[in-house]
Amino acid sequence: MKHFLQFSDLTHDEYEYLFKRTALIKQKFKSYEKHQPLVDRTLAMIFEKASTRTRVSFEAGMYQLGGSVVHLTTGDSQLGRAEPIEDSARVISRMVDLVMIRTYGQEKINNFAAHSRVPVINGLTNEFHPCQILADIFTYIEHRGDPKNPLACLKGKVVAWVGDGNNMANTWLQAADLLGFTVHISTPLGYEVDHAVAGLKTSNSFKVFNDPKKACQGADLVTTDVWTSMGYESENEARRVAFNDWCVDTEMMSHANPDALFMHCLPAHRGEEVQAEVIDGPQSVVWDEAENRLHAQKALMEYLLLGEL
Repeated sequence: MKHFLQFSDLTHDEYEYLFKRTALIKQKFKSYEKHQPLVDRTLAMIFEKASTRTRVSFEAGMYQLGGSVVHLTTGDSQLGRAEPIEDSARVISRMVDLVMIRTYGQEKINNFAAHSRVPVINGLTNEFHPCQILADIFTYIEHRGDPKNPLACLKGKVVAWVGDGNNMANTWLQAADLLGFTVHISTPLGYEVDHAVAGLKTSNSFKVFNDPKKACQGADLVTTDVWTSMGYESENEARRVAFNDWCVDTEMMSHANPDALFMHCLPAHRGEEVQAEVIDGPQSVVWDEAENRLHAQKALMEYLLLGEL
């Protein structure tokens, strides 16, 4: 049994398989061809953080795979009434085949997985967002690579991360460490990535820049996130000041390679972390990126339950 709690939980070869499988599953979806290998399987979705894309992509994806879904929040279950997470894991995992959790601290999802009898997927924590990066990398492959040899297009490429040293940044670092590309990181002072949290094996897969424009030089992909992640709303005004120079605008994009893509995990605040001309411009692939959450997660759920097919 495998869990998907952070990007480093799977191997290079497993990602090679998953990206090939994602391409096949998406092609079937676009052709209105049924693909239902998870008939009679049930996914439990547990939300302690609200969501749009995570809920829709997992729920629609599981139904499209032939399975069913149970949706739980802290307000309508014992999770919000101080039941130990270990007890919740033992009970829920006896009744379903797969669990997706979107919560705050990584420790909680790790603890749940340690007491679960079924695979557990991280739908987002404060520390990591592996399903998003799975979709992001597939989107890059789709636009710049070969689905038959998906990881080849990543070799030697540069991803510029501009903004907060958050769960997305941590996960990009893990992906670069594993898949052989480089991340250029630029964050404001005091909002740096905690490399210990990312748990990197080496320091060869990333470079740190004080100037976000320099981080974008030579980049094949420029990506960012909101300045204030969920749970940090009390810091909103201080972050607006600190991040003022970290808005991805057309000037910043001009420092990247001419064919560089732009990504954002959404929701986006135009005029804050990204200029409207960028996110709505020709280099932006954010809508493909958002849709690919559906297809990449279908491939992931299928793999965790059935292995390679």
